[in-house]
Amino acid sequence: MENSILIVVITLLISAAIFIPVGIYLRKRIAESKIQSAEKEAKRLLETMKIEAENTKREEIFKAKEEILKLRNDVDQEIKERRDEVKSQEKRLVQKEENLDRRFQSLEDKEKNLQVKEEEVDQKNSELDKQIAEQREKLETISGLSTEEAKKQLLKEVESEIVNEKANLIKDLENKAKEDANKNAREIISYAVQKCAADHTSETTVSVVALPNDDMKGRIIGREGRNIKALETLTGIDLIIDDTPEAVIISGFDPLRREVARIALEKLIDDGRIHPAKIEEMVEKAKEELAETIKEEGERAVLETGVNGLPDDIVKLIGKLKYRTSYGQNVLNHSIEVSNLARIMAEELGLNPKIARRARIIT
Repeated sequence: MENSILIVVITLLISAAIFIPVGIYLRKRIAESKIQSAEKEAKRLLETMKIEAENTKREEIFKAKEEILKLRNDVDQEIKERRDEVKSQEKRLVQKEENLDRRFQSLEDKEKNLQVKEEEVDQKNSELDKQIAEQREKLETISGLSTEEAKKQLLKEVESEIVNEKANLIKDLENKAKEDANKNAREIISYAVQKCAADHTSETTVSVVALPNDDMKGRIIGREGRNIKALETLTGIDLIIDDTPEAVIISGFDPLRREVARIALEKLIDDGRIHPAKIEEMVEKAKEELAETIKEEGERAVLETGVNGLPDDIVKLIGKLKYRTSYGQNVLNHSIEVSNLARIMAEELGLNPKIARRARIIT
């Protein structure tokens, strides 16, 4: 048993001693073969790259030559165009020079002609002077007057005629000026009136307040007439509650008080609570509202007429004119119209329109 194991071991050792060098040799040969193949492939690739580089170089050179040729052609074309342009400019310059030469020659000819004509005119003037002197001598001989005496006599006669004509002309101008002034005055007035034509409203001493129903009349009168008495006492106007359906008439000569009563009564009707305390409250509110309305109307009139810078008291007085009438026309509207008329007349007459408007709206 031991001998057989020993034989196997020896066999294995012999095999290893034989096959290991053989394997090393085979591996070496395989590696050398791979190296040779890699070297051949590298040489082949290097040759291929050289060929491709040569081809690329030739293509680039060819492209560069084409580009150079194209640029050379473009430059030649541009040079040709510029040469043509220079030739054209030279031709135009030559033509201009020829035109200038012709004009200069023409001017010289004209100058020569002018000199000849001037000489002819001088000669004719000399001849005319001689003829005038001869005619003057003949006239002096015939009339028996010298030149100075003839001038004085002629001036005297002309002056007499001019004085008469001047007097007649001044008289005609005065008559015409009067006619024109009257005509212009009528035109200015009519023009101003036409521009400021407006509708006029007629106001009376009464105002009418509409009621929602006739039952409201009893509430306005109140128990034993206390409501209507309180309203009349606080406003100073008279309330007329008659058979007019759904209406109450407010009567009074003071338009401001009548307006306060109208506003207060309308507020009471809208509120529905009508008693002396409420009436007093509504009358105060109506007075405040009326004062604000007066201020707004005054400012509106000042704005429409263009009269700025007036004191507040005067603006309020102007606003109160809204509740005044004169000959059936509202005084505020009348004042605005007259202010505009004054402005138009002033503009037509060449005067200051601002002063005219300001003077008329205040007065």
